Amino acid sequence: MVHPQKFDPRQVMIRPDFELQFKRDAYLQDVQLHHHDFYEVYFLLAGDVTYTIESRLYRVMPGNMLLINPRELHQVCIRPEMSAYERYTLWVDPKLLRRLSTARTDLFQCFDPNRPNYGNLLKLDPEEQRLVHSLFGALWREYNSSGYGSDLLRESVLSQLLVEVNRMAERDSGQYEDSSRSSRMVAAAVEYINLHYGEPLSLDMLAEQCFVSKYHLSHEFNRQVGTSVHRYIIKKRLLNARQLMAEGLPPSQAYGQCGFGDYPGFYRAFRSEYGVSPREYARSILPSESGKGQGE
Repeated sequence: MVHPQKFDPRQVMIRPDFELQFKRDAYLQDVQLHHHDFYEVYFLLAGDVTYTIESRLYRVMPGNMLLINPRELHQVCIRPEMSAYERYTLWVDPKLLRRLSTARTDLFQCFDPNRPNYGNLLKLDPEEQRLVHSLFGALWREYNSSGYGSDLLRESVLSQLLVEVNRMAERDSGQYEDSSRSSRMVAAAVEYINLHYGEPLSLDMLAEQCFVSKYHLSHEFNRQVGTSVHRYIIKKRLLNARQLMAEGLPPSQAYGQCGFGDYPGFYRAFRSEYGVSPREYARSILPSESGKGQGE
């Protein structure tokens, strides 16, 4: 018997390799636009769910799966009055994905936005749904077991699940829902931000790029992405700064490459968003590098 966990609002991993959550909720407050330093596989079992990933809007149905990489800002909106919200959520650290991959089998592939026909949503057929549900159930049992061999079985089932997810991603790329003119405009604005976050950006500049008024862009951006243009730019710059620091670049260099005009502004934004200073974050992920060039 698979028993769900109580709701936990945290968006950071406690374990160093992977975490699996199985949750069933009757009511949830809105989840803010956010990102992770890990990869996420989300399998919906029940509920009325809309997911925004970057500028893409997905209507997720039971039996659908979402794949989210660390560079994608995302947000879920549920309607709990329709039905209970039940799902498996798998978080995988990049180091584990790298270790489990081989020269022949790259487990990062399904999360790669540069792969052909990339999409976050996978619409599984009934046979695939049964297979994925069975693998999640087996992984959940071993994840919560301390019995003999549970450590080996956890990685074995996890590897099988990730291989199957990659196979399904090769076949299927779900399309996002809103293809209206406003949606294309917001998608163009998000794409421009993603390509130019290291340069000066403003609402006026983006409106000019999209050939619309800044008032119209601001309204539609808020409606579709769930936050303001300015807030999205800050989040995208902070996200990329974290990625650079995770790769070993000191905060004193990372901030300039991500579009922040000065270090104090970067420091305030980083601490406000993540609750730690850039230097503290760099120390937490690169302990051997903590004393090298980490000027605050």
